[in-house]
Amino acid sequence: MVNSTVEKLSPTRVKLHITVSPDELKPSISHAYEHIAQDVQIPGFRKGKVPAPIIDQRIGRGAVIEHAVNEGLDGFYRQAVEDQELRVIGRPSAEIVELPELKDYSGDLVIDVEVDVRPEFDLPAYDTITVTVDAVEADDAAVDAELDRLRARFGTLVTVDRPAATGDFVELDLVATIDGAEIDRAEGVSYEVGSGELLEGIDEAVDSLTADEQTTFRSKLVGGDHAGEEAEVAVTITAVKERELPEADDDFAQMASEFDTLAELRASLAERVSEQSVFTQGAAARDKFVEALIEAVEIPVPPQLIEDEVHNHLEGENRLEDDVHRAEVTEASEKQFRTQMILDKIAEDANVQVSQDELTQYLIQSAAQYGMAPQDFVNALQQGNQLPAMVGEVARNKALAIALGKVTVVDSNGKPVDLAGFIAVEGEEAAEDEVVEEAQEIADAAADADAVIEAGEAAAEEEAPKKAPAKKRAPAKKKAAEKAADSE
Repeated sequence: MVNSTVEKLSPTRVKLHITVSPDELKPSISHAYEHIAQDVQIPGFRKGKVPAPIIDQRIGRGAVIEHAVNEGLDGFYRQAVEDQELRVIGRPSAEIVELPELKDYSGDLVIDVEVDVRPEFDLPAYDTITVTVDAVEADDAAVDAELDRLRARFGTLVTVDRPAATGDFVELDLVATIDGAEIDRAEGVSYEVGSGELLEGIDEAVDSLTADEQTTFRSKLVGGDHAGEEAEVAVTITAVKERELPEADDDFAQMASEFDTLAELRASLAERVSEQSVFTQGAAARDKFVEALIEAVEIPVPPQLIEDEVHNHLEGENRLEDDVHRAEVTEASEKQFRTQMILDKIAEDANVQVSQDELTQYLIQSAAQYGMAPQDFVNALQQGNQLPAMVGEVARNKALAIALGKVTVVDSNGKPVDLAGFIAVEGEEAAEDEVVEEAQEIADAAADADAVIEAGEAAAEEEAPKKAPAKKRAPAKKKAAEKAADSE
């Protein structure tokens, strides 16, 4: 049998001591002989039919035990995690402490596995928390702004003979050079002055320029082979255009909406502004609620997990030597860890589960963000075994919405904020396994993608040991750990 004990190394890390009896290891040894027999060629024996004594003689029992440990390590580890009810959050590292006797496979296999686990902590009562959000008024000014945004969608650009100003559109040519060498060029670019959507510093550079005027400025490039590098950018304005808006009258209402009069359109826009204010305040309340919990609860952070994440982030940006950026990324990673731990705790305490409709809607929204068809997005998740992670994400969002309903939310004027429609209600839903299974059926039925999209639109309207270099006591130890890592 497999026996295990747990040694707590820190609030976020444990060591599993796993002991595997000869009887428990025996199936893995049998499989090892079968697999080796398939891989070796020994004169006089057909492939796959090499007897165990010949394998012992020609290959050695060391290779057999190595193969057996490699094969069984993952299962032994997972059984120990389940038996000890550990909530693992990081990649484990394994060390083979003791191997069975090679002459007769007697004696126990002993393994030590260190792994990061979720820290234990308690959340404060939600009804003791008050968060304050900015006041939002659906007044005439807000409706006017919404109407102007709608008018802008139907506006026309007219060339003007004057300096460019914020809100104007300019046509421009750009040439980027580094150390005098041209590395990029773009011509005929249309850009809205003040939008900040092109290059840092361009708004200041083109402000007050007229057609045919040129200037230069320095900026970090955001794309291409030189992304992140600072370049000298020459910009030439070829035209300045202003947007002329249509008159706000009944004719415009009929052209831009289903309403016959401007008054009806304004009433609809006022309702939309009111709805948007709920979601604006709800999003702010949600963020401030999490911030309040982070401040109220001491959540230990696993150092190695954060260090690995920061290293991978900096390595991807080629900024391993940037100590200032390292400190920023470390702080952000620790905050993200604490946030996820809190959300998981909220979901666990509320026994939150996810329905198929909720997952379907979330998948369709996520697919749209990535510019993918829903069935392609689900297929990609299925291939990467990421559907359970998506269920977890939906559960965390739902749990937070439920908890937010128990928090006191007021605006900056001290007025209670009604977040009805933003918060969620507690209730029993389908189990996670059912949801994942149904989501996988969506992927299998890719030909029925239209039905999936329609369902989403309708709803809109209503952890295996990491290879840690094992101590070199025997070849099996190193390769067993490698096998466990590869199985992840």
